[in-house]
Amino acid sequence: MGVETTARVIVADGQSLVRQALRIALEAQPDLDVVGEAHSGCQAVAEASRAAADIALVSMELPRCDGIEVALRISQEVEHCQVLVIGQNGDPHHVLEALEAGASGYVSRDQPISELIEALRAVRRGETVLPQTMLGSVLRTLISRRREEREAAALLSTLSKREREVLTLLGGGLGHNEIARELYISPETARTHIKGILLKLGVHSRLEAAALARKSGLAHEAEGANA
Repeated sequence: MGVETTARVIVADGQSLVRQALRIALEAQPDLDVVGEAHSGCQAVAEASRAAADIALVSMELPRCDGIEVALRISQEVEHCQVLVIGQNGDPHHVLEALEAGASGYVSRDQPISELIEALRAVRRGETVLPQTMLGSVLRTLISRRREEREAAALLSTLSKREREVLTLLGGGLGHNEIARELYISPETARTHIKGILLKLGVHSRLEAAALARKSGLAHEAEGANA
């Protein structure tokens, strides 16, 4: 079944020549209408809103804020607008970050324009789009990330309730003095808890412990508590 209505598209890329080439290619299609252009991430969000775009075709390498930040802001601020990110390479971490930020798809600059056009149509239909050549690496990265999360959860289960509270705040970016004030304990006690946490988790620094807290989701608990 074909697309029933014309999709309103904005094109965001830092290079004027690229934007013009994409506009010419897309407007040659009867079901795609370029209703705006942007040369920066902030302008892309503004244009998507102003033009009531259905799809934002966004370069990953945009000035001021990149394609991931644009995808996040558009998904939060522009109703009914899907984001298709164009990346310079097929880094699976970038692909997953784009999807987690709210993008509906990711295409590589190496792909032919015909595949880009079909990707836009698929996004318009509500599908999630990834190049076939990226599927394997993205899936492996996702599996690896889930395994790391399970391993982090197993390590965290060895902590006491107070240690989890300290680690939660540590993951939220607090130092030992701030943690002491937050939990109504002395700075010395906070330091003792942090040393015990590092030992149990098998890490060598507060930064590593904080990274583990963020990976496991504890840092989000801290952000929610402080909201």
